[in-house]
Amino acid sequence: MRTEKTVMKHLLIAVFMITLTGVVLTGCGLRNADAENKPENFVTNDSTKEKSGEYMFKVQKTDEEWKKELTEEQYYVLRQKGTEKAFTGEYDHHKEKGVFACAGCGAELFSSEMKYDSGCGWPAFFTKLAGDRIIEQVDRSFGMIRTEILCASCGGHLGHVFDDGPQPTGLRYCVNSASLKFIRSGQK
Repeated sequence: MRTEKTVMKHLLIAVFMITLTGVVLTGCGLRNADAENKPENFVTNDSTKEKSGEYMFKVQKTDEEWKKELTEEQYYVLRQKGTEKAFTGEYDHHKEKGVFACAGCGAELFSSEMKYDSGCGWPAFFTKLAGDRIIEQVDRSFGMIRTEILCASCGGHLGHVFDDGPQPTGLRYCVNSASLKFIRSGQK
């Protein structure tokens, strides 16, 4: 009897620690990701599913083409859904005026006016540029439910969106610097 209680106690502690570690590692915050966000100009075609879902993206490249065009880190983040280490990205404390575009295809995603310092270690934005620029989908990796954000043009993994941002939206688009390229105001 004592052994069963001890085993159960250790099991509960292990589950709690795994859950706690996962929340800390993701920059905190979870969001209900069950609502779909499908851009209207994208073709759904089961025979051409990308790794990231059911979308036929405008920008289609082979894995080899992506590897030639992207740095190792960009490829890891954008195409393999990786995450750069917190507080290491070039745009975390970036203050210049301009637009942040997808590093994979150049689609404009966020304005510098939407950026704020969340303290999470990655660039954070309280909203995205208007239009169907970002796809949200459920991410159940690492034993959590989060909302992954993808570039709607090429399907590149950008990061995640959480419900712990500032007003007026209450959102925090937590984005990897490696998935972005910055375009200064007046420069194109």
